[in-house]
Amino acid sequence: MSATTTRARAWALSRRDGIVMGFTDHDRDLDFEGIVFHAGTGMTARALMQTTGLSVDNTEAAGALSSVGLTEADILAGRYDAATLRIWEVDWTDPSERQLLFRGTLGEITRTGGAFRVELRGLSEALSRSGGRVFGALCPAVLGDSGCRFDLSTPGYFDECAIDAVDENGAILQLPALQAFEAGWFVDGTVRFLDGAAAGLAAQVRQDKPSGTRRRIELWGEPGAVPAAGDLLRLTAGCDKRFVTCREKFSNHLNFRGFPHVPSEDWLTLLPRDGAVHDGGRRQ
Repeated sequence: MSATTTRARAWALSRRDGIVMGFTDHDRDLDFEGIVFHAGTGMTARALMQTTGLSVDNTEAAGALSSVGLTEADILAGRYDAATLRIWEVDWTDPSERQLLFRGTLGEITRTGGAFRVELRGLSEALSRSGGRVFGALCPAVLGDSGCRFDLSTPGYFDECAIDAVDENGAILQLPALQAFEAGWFVDGTVRFLDGAAAGLAAQVRQDKPSGTRRRIELWGEPGAVPAAGDLLRLTAGCDKRFVTCREKFSNHLNFRGFPHVPSEDWLTLLPRDGAVHDGGRRQ
């Protein structure tokens, strides 16, 4: 009787930008489902804790940061945030003999020296989130999503240009004048980098104003990877979620998802006063 086992673990990691990466704890690469699972990446996983019912199945994976695996630069850039993960137990002598053990997403990633540790969240994780619709004056939809229905490819609501200069590690971008757009047009909008070190990353615009012969775009934070002068980006108009903005700026008020006539918190907490009329009618 031989004590040698032919079992190995294989991980398939799918990022939101479409890149799929494969890892295995076997000493040779494995290949199945059109994915090459690379050996020697230092990937390990704790025992999977899976239960019946609706409880959350969480576990943990760890590994070394390397050029063929997860890199520190990509982690800092947020390229693995909410990436999907599948884990198999596979017979390395015959990869067709395998069993899917886990399917879920990556959670919090921590780095220590030249290694990383990541929380794995099972599919039932979503059931622990609070849901339901919030009734408020502001629109809860994201500009361009299925609730908003606004077409972001409409001329006048986006622009693509090259960066003139970069300040504050990418938090401030100097762009051409963009004279076709009034100042503040892109506030609360998004910047998506199309090439360069930050390709595929996006950030929200905090300020948008002229600066001499240029347009100064300030982001809410550093984009994760520092762009460079000459990199191409796409600017999308911003929406502050108010009904008047939806109507005047986007002509999309028929799809407004908020409730602009909901009384404010100040109105709800008003106390009765002697001599005042409290019939629920409109005050002039």
